[in-house]
Amino acid sequence: MAQPSSAEGYPSVPSLLKRNAIQFAEKAAYREKEFGIWQTWSWSETEKEIENLALGLINMGVNRGDHIAIIGRNRPYLYWSMVAAQMAGAVPVPLYQDAVADEMAYVLGHCGARFVIASDQEQVDKVIEIQDELHQFEHMIYLDARGMRKYDHSHLHEYSHVQEQGYAARDELRPEMERRVAELDYDSKCVMLYTSGTTGKPKGVVLSNRNIIEAARSSAEFDKLRAGDEVLAYLPMAWVGDFIFSIGQAYWTGFCVNCPESAETLTTDLREIGPSYYFAPPRVFESLLTQVMIRMEDAGRFKRSMFHYFMSHAKKVGPSILDGKSVSMMDRLKYALGNMTIYGPLKDSLGFGRVRVGYTAGEAIGPEIFEFYRSLGINLKQLYGQTEASVFITVQPDGEVRADTVGVPAPGVELRIAENGEVFYRSPGAFVEYYKNPESTADTKDPEGWVATGDAGFIEEKSGHLRIIDRAKDVGQMADGRMFAPKYVENKLKFFPNVLEAVLFGAGRDKCIAFINIDLTAVGNWAERNNIAYASYQELAGHPQVLDTIQSHVEEVNASVAQDEMLSGCQIHRFLILHKELDADDGEMTRTRKVRRRIVEEKFEDLIDALYSGKAEQFTETEVTYEDGRKGSIKATLTLRDAKTVPLSAKVAAA
Repeated sequence: MAQPSSAEGYPSVPSLLKRNAIQFAEKAAYREKEFGIWQTWSWSETEKEIENLALGLINMGVNRGDHIAIIGRNRPYLYWSMVAAQMAGAVPVPLYQDAVADEMAYVLGHCGARFVIASDQEQVDKVIEIQDELHQFEHMIYLDARGMRKYDHSHLHEYSHVQEQGYAARDELRPEMERRVAELDYDSKCVMLYTSGTTGKPKGVVLSNRNIIEAARSSAEFDKLRAGDEVLAYLPMAWVGDFIFSIGQAYWTGFCVNCPESAETLTTDLREIGPSYYFAPPRVFESLLTQVMIRMEDAGRFKRSMFHYFMSHAKKVGPSILDGKSVSMMDRLKYALGNMTIYGPLKDSLGFGRVRVGYTAGEAIGPEIFEFYRSLGINLKQLYGQTEASVFITVQPDGEVRADTVGVPAPGVELRIAENGEVFYRSPGAFVEYYKNPESTADTKDPEGWVATGDAGFIEEKSGHLRIIDRAKDVGQMADGRMFAPKYVENKLKFFPNVLEAVLFGAGRDKCIAFINIDLTAVGNWAERNNIAYASYQELAGHPQVLDTIQSHVEEVNASVAQDEMLSGCQIHRFLILHKELDADDGEMTRTRKVRRRIVEEKFEDLIDALYSGKAEQFTETEVTYEDGRKGSIKATLTLRDAKTVPLSAKVAAA
């Protein structure tokens, strides 16, 4: 596959910054809400902020090839840090801000970061806690000075002071900075992002300017993104998607990146900005739908009836209208009336009133959830990608959006399916290497550039769309040879607002069982409306009426799963509601909220054995990690329940 030497003469992200500072000089580049007020920086102001920081970094002794770790929530200053690091000849390494000190210790030690840029006292404290383990660590720059006055500042530096020192030395240091920027080309390292580590230690994925710029260019052209678009940057900065949207595509198109004030004000900030381009993982869309359904349960009878009436119509014709398909005039008029009374106000209240292109990825989204948003007229699409691909592997063209596929190969991407069903791709966005891990690099990417995704799937003959079944390592067989694909069933369960998370087991067994986490917001709201008192998640999870409700959901999913000939063996025979939420701090999930299935299986082995042995109850004790890092344990006696399954038809059984 031919590789371009640069995209239209811009071989690096800093070169795109220079172009934008001229072409879009006075246009908004970044916004941040602080103390309830939106502050805006133009592209020309952004260039000055970044240049001053880059000069300050060089003044502090940053060398070519150094790794600079960046830790904190989405703020313009931290996005500027990533580009300033490149202008100083270094490689930015963003970390998850909610990672505990031990997790940070591994990443900082593995990449050998000499410099850390941290957002506030909390992040500074984490690094100080582990600094004795970090033999290459030298200096830390902090953004928010609150609480930092009495710290030892021999190796601590305030962000604004570093910029001021860089500006003061600009005449002396600018030639060196310009030399370092000029040395950057399409094959220079742009960023290093660490994988979520579902099966082991996180791996450092090295992405070049070629990877980032080509992925940003092709995806922006595919969805006709432009300088006038607005995005809300709220997802972890250490995640590849945020890097592509908030730096790659933002610098390629010149659109504006908006940073919310905090997680607590996110919904309000989303409504105020009204982004035209929006991305969220399935969990966010599930949570928003849960909030909508809770509000409707609390609404009056007339309003509730009106909502369900028009949503039923939207489900029938909304996606067709969105895709430009033929719909009768009467149905269009009825939909228009629904848009005035229900759909439009609902979209505005969610902050989606101006969304022109929306995406979800990371995990499969429940078909019913997906169709709900599209029925409102929101152009929500699925993409399939990974860190190693600079996000994009497949995308859904307008007019070809379906809930059961992840689309066609993204521009410039080639796909092939191995004999064992694993999906492979080759693209300009394919990563350079895993840092300090040539063995894993060779296992994942062959000499011809084909990358193994680790996912099992197939390409539909007629449409050319890719369908992902599950993680290749998770797809197995039941004892009788039928396929076991847990994600398929788990995603159906998570459609219900009461279900936050589900984990299915059954590989090599004669039947499937499931662990379920209830959604405390949704179920708690139900409890309040029914005057049911509870003191904790554990108490609510064990309530008989909650168990009855979850059982009805499981049995409804079983009826749906039974309709699929290939996966009908994955019906749930027994289940329990876990006494605690699965948590990243307890190692049960990654920082991107993906279940670490093997760890859950090992940690709750006693509960799995109890479900398979037919017990009605099981006592268990589980170690937990509190917010301050202390360890403790919780004890519970769980109720284990049977669920009604649908007998296989003769046709399915024969298959």
